Amino acid sequence: MLRRFPAVALLTAMICVLSVVPALAQVFPSKTVFLVVPYPVGGSTDVIARALAIELNKLWGQAVVIENLSGAGSIIGASKVVNAPPDGHRLLLTIDPTVVSNRFVYKSLPYDPDKSLMPITMIARGGLFIIANPSFPANNLRELVEATRSAPGKFAYASAGIGTQTHLIMETISKHEGVELLHVPYKGGIAPNLTAVMIGEVQATAASVAAAGSMVRSGRVKALAISSPQRSGLFPDVPTMAESGFPYANYVIWFGLFAPKGTSPQLVDRINRDVTGIVKRPDFTKKYISAFGLDLVADTPAEFAAEIRANVKLTAEMVKAAGVVPE
Repeated sequence: MLRRFPAVALLTAMICVLSVVPALAQVFPSKTVFLVVPYPVGGSTDVIARALAIELNKLWGQAVVIENLSGAGSIIGASKVVNAPPDGHRLLLTIDPTVVSNRFVYKSLPYDPDKSLMPITMIARGGLFIIANPSFPANNLRELVEATRSAPGKFAYASAGIGTQTHLIMETISKHEGVELLHVPYKGGIAPNLTAVMIGEVQATAASVAAAGSMVRSGRVKALAISSPQRSGLFPDVPTMAESGFPYANYVIWFGLFAPKGTSPQLVDRINRDVTGIVKRPDFTKKYISAFGLDLVADTPAEFAAEIRANVKLTAEMVKAAGVVPE
């Protein structure tokens, strides 16, 4: 009988430990939660994060504070979360470059984009407008390509730099169509690109519906196509890439939530349920998703992880087409 005691004690201890794991998810959060946004205040990522933080504050009964840690292509903010304790109290809300294109742009990263962060949910996604100066004779993307073909190197497009979404999509089109576009990188994000197109310094650029929508409505720029698989609900007259004859140039930007590596699956699932429950509410979707020209996703951690893998594969092809060399 005494010999059986250690085995019984061990089994009892294991049961106790296993019972604690779900309990940890149930008591979360036990203190202030920091939601890191690796981009400046005022952008669409920041707006979505702040709206989500307000609702999570109500749901969780704990303060949810936004930390804007911009710089180095989201690397600074991502690194803060990667190195945080895996207890759910510091999360990352970012867009796709953090775990997709950064691996192709930088020779080394202070985190492993496949292992250092745990996907919680893709909140939303949307395509990029290919936009042009109103006086540019092309009224659709095919006409822009043909105009470029007849005058190699004459037409320029603006981007925020090598390896950015705009650079990748424009160079992919250029290589596939056998035309020559002049790449003009601008510092300071998307705003300088839009201004450059509007005043005619360059002929074209690519920008999200949220960034360029008001300028398209006012006629300061014109949208030639959108890179998402379906048309925008806000701009139903703008054709998709596939409809325009460029099915290989589908490219979406997405907004996703991550936890540090090592966060328990139970806690990841708990946060997923709470966050997706908020963003699926019609009032939240209308004000903070649809209003930005985005499509609601709110998927599971496994579905989000699969989507990231598919994005990496597609981006690798675009990087090759664009001739991007890591720096």
